[in-house]
Amino acid sequence: MQRRFSRQKPGVAVIGCATLIAVLVTAERTPAAVTPEQVRTAIDRGVEYLLRQQRPDGSWPVFANYPDGTTALCTLALLNAGVPVESPEIQQALHQLRQAPPSKTYVVSLQTMALCAAEPKKDKLLIQQLARWLEAAQRKEARDRGGWYYGDTPASTDNSNSQFAMLALSEAERVGVRVNEVTWRVAQAYWRKGQNNDGSWSYKVDGSGGGSGSMTCAGITSMVISADRLGTPDASVDGDQIHCCGGGAEDNSIERALSWLGRNYSVTQNPGQGRQYWLYYMYGLERVGRLTAQRFIGGHDWYREGADVLIQSQDPLSGFWKGNSHDDSDERVSMSYALLFLSKGRRSVLVNKLKHPPGDYWNQHRHDIANLTRYTEDRWERPMTWQVVDVGAATVADMLQAPVVFINGHNAPQLGEEDAQKLREYVDAGGFIFAEACCQGGEFDRGFRHLMKLVFPEPQYELELLPPTHPVWSAEETVDPDYAKPLYGINVGCRTGVIYCDDDLSCLWELSRSGRDAELSPAVRLQIASANSIGINVLAYATNRELKYKEEVDQYLAEGDADDTIQRAKLHIAKLRHTGGWDDAPRALTTLLHLLHDEVGVRVGDERHDLTINDEALFNHPMAFMHGQHSFRLTDAERTNLREFIERGGTLMADAVCGSEAFAASFRREMQEIFPQASLEPIAPEDPLFTSQFGGFDIKSVVRRDPVRRGPDQALDARRVETEPELESITIDGRHAVIFSKYDISCALERHATLECRGYIREDAARIGINVVLYSLAR
Repeated sequence: MQRRFSRQKPGVAVIGCATLIAVLVTAERTPAAVTPEQVRTAIDRGVEYLLRQQRPDGSWPVFANYPDGTTALCTLALLNAGVPVESPEIQQALHQLRQAPPSKTYVVSLQTMALCAAEPKKDKLLIQQLARWLEAAQRKEARDRGGWYYGDTPASTDNSNSQFAMLALSEAERVGVRVNEVTWRVAQAYWRKGQNNDGSWSYKVDGSGGGSGSMTCAGITSMVISADRLGTPDASVDGDQIHCCGGGAEDNSIERALSWLGRNYSVTQNPGQGRQYWLYYMYGLERVGRLTAQRFIGGHDWYREGADVLIQSQDPLSGFWKGNSHDDSDERVSMSYALLFLSKGRRSVLVNKLKHPPGDYWNQHRHDIANLTRYTEDRWERPMTWQVVDVGAATVADMLQAPVVFINGHNAPQLGEEDAQKLREYVDAGGFIFAEACCQGGEFDRGFRHLMKLVFPEPQYELELLPPTHPVWSAEETVDPDYAKPLYGINVGCRTGVIYCDDDLSCLWELSRSGRDAELSPAVRLQIASANSIGINVLAYATNRELKYKEEVDQYLAEGDADDTIQRAKLHIAKLRHTGGWDDAPRALTTLLHLLHDEVGVRVGDERHDLTINDEALFNHPMAFMHGQHSFRLTDAERTNLREFIERGGTLMADAVCGSEAFAASFRREMQEIFPQASLEPIAPEDPLFTSQFGGFDIKSVVRRDPVRRGPDQALDARRVETEPELESITIDGRHAVIFSKYDISCALERHATLECRGYIREDAARIGINVVLYSLAR
């Protein structure tokens, strides 16, 4: 049996650009089973192959008379695959690229992208010079106006060169190099003119040769980039006045192209050209999925299916991928395309924007989450993406691809019991709901509050105004109090699992365009800055700034777990009621039981056994569990019953939710009352409990979150500390009869640990919990 919690640190990462248009295509889909280990291994082998091919001077062999082009492409691929920019190999390659004179469009474009990905501050002047070369190389003649050609000798434009120039100029702008608006405008006209009637693009702007997958990807990418630079926002500014919800022009060219790509979708060939330029097409497909916020194209999970094909087709001995013609025929080029697909396509999804009825009211500000994601990328200094999810078509597992679901609108969301159940399961499984009423959305406000009653029918779950002391206000940045907006929250288990703003945020995110706010008044800029701060604070609070790669996102825990094996189960653990927050992490024990079944094959009971401490039914269980985050006091009768349960061979496991000092102090006091001749003592790191002796895990080291405040804003930071596991116990007759953790285990099991939560990461909380249960059963 393969275990998920073998000692590997969880992959944490994250999107590049995101577009203003997110078009959904829904259909039957069967994502391929790709494991994190397979993806990492494929990337590592590809990296090793490219590094073996590097020359002593830092370059790679010239391909097809493109001096320095192969070096730029290999460098770009290695950087995206995770090779550190400070490594000798990358530094040698950058030295070559800095010396290379600009010559051809392909080479200059790749050179620009590689420098932007490596050390853009250091190379900004050179990047600016390369961008100016590309702008000057753009064709000015009427027939080919707006496109690019190879650049060394006069020739007609082609969509491949033109795409690479667009990509390079986009990356240059992203690092602060201004590109002339006319460049974008004539390029957009070029691409719009060249789109075929069926929505595709060809290699030539006149459509000769028919549409292909690779060139349609080039067209979509270029239209997204130009629309992002030129498109009218769905909000406008007049002096200090901001007008929300309207003004953006519709452009269906991207939707038409995505429809063509969906109808002709493939990850085994280049649609329209068979196996020709296959890996070149795959690099383009990755960009389309990422830039248009699409998880599914033509009903297919493009990354999982594409990754599966690439993993299966990688040469098992050398680690390279080889294409079938021209650009794919060089192993270094094909290797780079494959690496770029695997590494860029796996970027973590930060937010799912929820498509919901009625109409398009869910998307009144089409750039909102794209701009917020870009803002977060820049602050966290790591690439990430976002995507649109249709609530009607999505499963809970689909929603769990992102840690945050964003719900907004003007009209009341028309969501029923089934949709509410999905959202509840999403939150229970660790997801977070961020919601906003835009455009003076009084109807949305009433509708969303009603929806939350459906999602959380229990009386303890209420939307309440979050106080200034709530950690969300300091999770990342300080919010100007003059521009702060009220936030409401629902506390779910260990944390606030829903945060809702009844005033416009998305309108201000819509206007947030880095480097393009010079024309805005200071008051408007302050409003936008405050909205960005609120947005990134909520995202930091919801995620702990910890994001998984796509292939590392856990499958929804409850799917397939409640099978016959579990229903015929034998092990039941009692959960003890008390006044200190006995159910603050309601799914923690259930999750631990599922993990015992999945990881080590223990047959467990699926139903909850919640008992008062003086309940006689306690003696029908080999083990009891308790946690909380508040102070509490037991009655004499409860102390007597608990002592008898433990002395008769029962085991008590407890943890302080989020490292609560109040609960820990109460628990220690109660244990002293119950066992006056004993005390809680640290369990030695070499104790058998921390080994695989009882069928669990060897736990020599663990990772623990220790929240601290950093920087001038005193933002919360969940600092990670690698250390030995720390448990305490009361020993009776040579066994650990009471096992206590002053650090959080429960919230981590629920995936609900927040920035202020002091405790173990989920993988280690699971391993500790499993070992404690197996130890207690064996003793």
